[in-house]
Amino acid sequence: MKLEPIKVPDKEYLESIGFYWHTDEDKSSYIADELVVLNSDEADAYYEAANELYDMFVEAGEYVIENELFHEIGIPFNLIDAIKMSWENDVHWHLYGRFDLAGGLDGKPIKLIEFNADTPTALFETAILQWAMLKKNGMEESHQFNNLYEALVDNFKRLVTLEEDVSSFDELYDGWKILFSSVKGNIEEENTVRLLQSIANEAGFITEFAYVDEVEFSDEEGIFYRDENYEYWFKLIPWEDIAIEESELAMTLTHIMENQKAIILNPAYTLMFQSKAFMKILWDLYPNHPLLLETSFDPLEGKAQVEKRIFGREGANTVIVDKDENILAETDGEYEEFGVIYQEYAELPKNDKGEYYQAGVFYAYESCGLGFRKGGLILDNYSKFVGHRVVVEQV
Repeated sequence: MKLEPIKVPDKEYLESIGFYWHTDEDKSSYIADELVVLNSDEADAYYEAANELYDMFVEAGEYVIENELFHEIGIPFNLIDAIKMSWENDVHWHLYGRFDLAGGLDGKPIKLIEFNADTPTALFETAILQWAMLKKNGMEESHQFNNLYEALVDNFKRLVTLEEDVSSFDELYDGWKILFSSVKGNIEEENTVRLLQSIANEAGFITEFAYVDEVEFSDEEGIFYRDENYEYWFKLIPWEDIAIEESELAMTLTHIMENQKAIILNPAYTLMFQSKAFMKILWDLYPNHPLLLETSFDPLEGKAQVEKRIFGREGANTVIVDKDENILAETDGEYEEFGVIYQEYAELPKNDKGEYYQAGVFYAYESCGLGFRKGGLILDNYSKFVGHRVVVEQV
């Protein structure tokens, strides 16, 4: 793996572009002072992998719904109807998600770890910060696998056109409004949502921002803020949190969908994709597929593997063991109530300090943006964001 040192933009500059979560609680920089350097073939492989994986997720999603496998993948009962409705009607458009991948560098095969399909983080870092990092270091900004911003502009337009060609947006758009919401007090989530709001504005929508506790919901009338009705509501709140912690809201949103009073982004069906138990469905449907890791509800025999909770986040409640069941790394956390899956372990690329690098590829109708996280054997909330640069090899 090739790394290239860079100078991280100063805090004043980062905050001037809306990036305030630049320093971790231990006072270290969240932004790594290096770039991952990859060639065009490696970038193309990440692009192709994420596109192929998304097609596989769609096929597996149909299989889950047709066979009523919601319980097997941990879906709360009070969201099943919402998932089915959003799946069956194309107006419930999947805006964006992020595939976490092992491998892809130094000739190592790309392997799917999981799909953050509902509320993925690192959007701001990938879409905005990487460009700024290259520019501030006197590098050509276009030398990236990264058109995430532009891809999101087009994907917002597809909320109206419902097809790849978005040229008919201006003709079809009828003043529909999008309300964007995050939880009050989390600047990272708020500014990520405000970035999406800005992108939707550029696409041509009328938009507004409100904290979640300021939004009003009506089964019969839809979603409101300050007496204004909104046809679309984007929420950076995981669907599983709504189901478990706000069960009344889960039922209200289901009724709003039934009455066709609003469309929620990301759609409810992304909760299926977000479930790590979905990896077990994929393995059953595509056994030994080169992009997949063996995944089971039971421990794998004689293999190094990762035990993790199906709706865990930031590496919490994770255990990695070797083929002899010796624990290599372990974390605690707050996700004990969720079920467990066992996934074959794939070692991530690492530097000479023993730090590991995990690729993240954003998907918005197609693969559109690459970034990396760096950390320990289990990537947790203290992992660092690492930008990248694509070099074109001379023939």
